[in-house]
Formats: sequence, structure tokens, C-alpha cells
Amino acid sequence: MASLSGLASALESYRGRDRLIRTLGYCCQLVGGILVEQSPARAEVGTRLLTVSTQLSHCRTVLRLFDDLAMLAYTKQYGWGAEEEDIFIRWVSVLGNLADQLYYPCEHVAWAAEAKILHVDAAHWWTLSTALWGLSLLLGIARSLRMLLKLWRQRRSPAKAFPRGRRRSLEAQVCSELLTLLSNLADLANAVHWLPPGVLWAGRFPPWLVGLLGTVSSVLSTYQVVRASGSQADATSP
Repeated sequence: MASLSGLASALESYRGRDRLIRTLGYCCQLVGGILVEQSPARAEVGTRLLTVSTQLSHCRTVLRLFDDLAMLAYTKQYGWGAEEEDIFIRWVSVLGNLADQLYYPCEHVAWAAEAKILHVDAAHWWTLSTALWGLSLLLGIARSLRMLLKLWRQRRSPAKAFPRGRRRSLEAQVCSELLTLLSNLADLANAVHWLPPGVLWAGRFPPWLVGLLGTVSSVLSTYQVVRASGSQADATSP
């Protein structure tokens, strides 16, 4: 009952529902792609799963129509990152926020063009939004690598004798950054795949590989949220 209550509580929030939709969508694409490619007898089932995946993706696109203000509030709160001591991390984060902020209106225009609401080239705007997503992921990867370098230097510094609690905190931060790095790398691989043909490996992934990378990214992101929630609960417990 506790796990059911936890799931219900997560689904009541927009972010929790979005994570579930994302994970289910990529899982359907993974299984559907495998069935279509490897099992001709179950190709029809695989095709249906790929259709479900496409519809779940469209669902997330429509829900993101309302994300601009939340992203703007976060961008304004972070500002120029004056509280960040590392200037590299500061500017990478600022540029990442800018890329994320521009991503949403570009995707909205692409969605409206595809729905015949606006008379513009939908493919052009989808490419632009995907490029901004890829840029955001690249900046996130650079930030994670910088953070990992700093954390590893702190852990191996002979001049510092960390107390046990501080050492556990550093290890938790290293684990979190590694998970973020892997998640962003998986998403970046898919982002490049969705760019126009001729850009690196664009258009070369079979559906099951896109589903696999997306599922890995989704599971890692969900695990981080659950892990962070558990850590907060332990910190607040008497």
C-alpha cells in the first residue's frame, strides 16, 4: 500500500506524471522496435506499441505548452549565478538556462505548424528546438564533468580530513553527477539522431535503440528523484 500511495502521490504532480509518461513512451518504443525488427509474427503488436509511444510523445509536447513560465521563474531565480563560485560552472549554467528558455517557444511554433495552426515550416522549427535541446544537454554534460573533477579533487586532497558525514555527502554528489552525466549522454545521442540527415549519426538509429537510450535516461532521472527524496527523508527524520 505504501508503494501504491507513493505512486499515486507522484502522479498528482506534473513532473511526476511527465516522468511516467516519458518512461512508458520510451519503453513502448523499445519493445515495439524489437518486435517489429526481430519478430515478424508479432510485428503488428510492435507497430501498435510504436503508435502508443508516438501518442505519449505528443501528449508530453502538448503539456510542455505550459512550461515557459516555470522555466522563466527558474532562470530569473538563478540569474547570472552570482552565488556560484566556479566561473565555468556559472556561465555553463547561464547558457544552459538560456537554451532551455528558447527551446520551449521554438517547440510551440513547431507543434502549431504541424497542427496547421501556423503557416510556417514545421520541420525547420523542430530542427531548431532539437538543436537547442542538444546544446542544453552538451552544456549539462560539460557542467557535470567540471563538477566531477572538482569533487574528485576534494576527495583525494591530502590536506583535508573530512568528517564521515561530509565524505558521505561528497560520495552522494559524485554519484548524482555521474547519473546526470549518463542520462544527458543518452539523451544527447537521441537528440543528434533527430537532427536532419547528414549531421553525425542523424536518422541512423532504429526505433528500439532510440527507445533503449530514452528508457535508460528516464530510469536514471527517476532514480535520482527517488534517491534525493529518500535522502531528504533521512535528513529530516528524528
